[in-house]
Amino acid sequence: MSKLNECLNRIHNASLPDLKDLERVLSLSGKDELNELFFFADDIRKEFCGDGIVLRGIIEFSNFCFRECFYCGLNKNNRKLERYRMNKDELLKAVGYLVSCKIKTVVLQSGEDSGLDTPWLREIIREIKSSFDIAITLAVGERSALDYKVWREAGADRYLLKIETSDEGLYSSMHPQMDFKQRLDCLRVLKELGYQVGSGNIIGLAGQTLKTIAQDILFFKLNDFDMIGIGPFIPHQNTQFGGQEKGDALLSLKTIALTRIVTRNAHIPATTALGSLDKDYRVDGLKCGANVLMPNFTPQPFRKLYEIYPQKRCINEPVGACNFCMDDMAQNLGRFIDYSKADSFKQGRVNSNV
Repeated sequence: MSKLNECLNRIHNASLPDLKDLERVLSLSGKDELNELFFFADDIRKEFCGDGIVLRGIIEFSNFCFRECFYCGLNKNNRKLERYRMNKDELLKAVGYLVSCKIKTVVLQSGEDSGLDTPWLREIIREIKSSFDIAITLAVGERSALDYKVWREAGADRYLLKIETSDEGLYSSMHPQMDFKQRLDCLRVLKELGYQVGSGNIIGLAGQTLKTIAQDILFFKLNDFDMIGIGPFIPHQNTQFGGQEKGDALLSLKTIALTRIVTRNAHIPATTALGSLDKDYRVDGLKCGANVLMPNFTPQPFRKLYEIYPQKRCINEPVGACNFCMDDMAQNLGRFIDYSKADSFKQGRVNSNV
């Protein structure tokens, strides 16, 4: 057994891995060592999640946002972005098409839209649940505990709220007028309400180090999230971080692999951001621990306006075209597309409506 393999086994088997071990693995650069890391992570994925590649369809229904996050093209200071908010009929039509493509999870995503009416989204959730046998994931940012409760009782199953970084100082440096502890409190409330909860980070943020990424991985472990999204930073020209370098694809892949080894059975997507760099790295992500793909079902002309970062993958393709691409990915990897709802692998987290 190699020294790296001993380290990876130690990380995998620890109730809480050593930070130095994580940093060491994140610093790997040799081809043979990287292959060993990725094979190890892929074996863990196969053992705890199987060979199915889960599909979760995204509908980005509003790009309004009152936040000023320095890395995000939706931030309120981007005056060049044309704003939109889909109406009920447009949103439900998009959900209906998603269901016709055999997708069993819809991710309803928006910016932190101050115009998002709580009862309006409650009725959307109820109508989806009464019409279709699918799971609903919400990704609409920080809201009150009451809002989260209302939507959970209406039938929402899951909630995605990325931490972006678990380093409080780094978080504060790029989130004006936001409170790190409030973010943590929202994650706590969501878990208490019975949501399957997702979080995640961005790789390549200014001021981020291997140590802070390692701390993120420990944060994911401690919180036992049901889903963890990891993607590279891609600068947007109309943000304060517009002049910075893109996040490194290899470091993103190493983070995915280590997160799989540490968290074992969390759902981990090969993110759209990972597919939007100099090449499509989503296949690489699926080879080193990821088990989820997220096809975009946002209808045109809205899709191109949800510009968190520029040159996002699959902006101009017809809605539903991603399915054919993802079938090919799965077959080329010797795996299969899992068209189930794919609830959490965590014990006791398969939700029933409250």
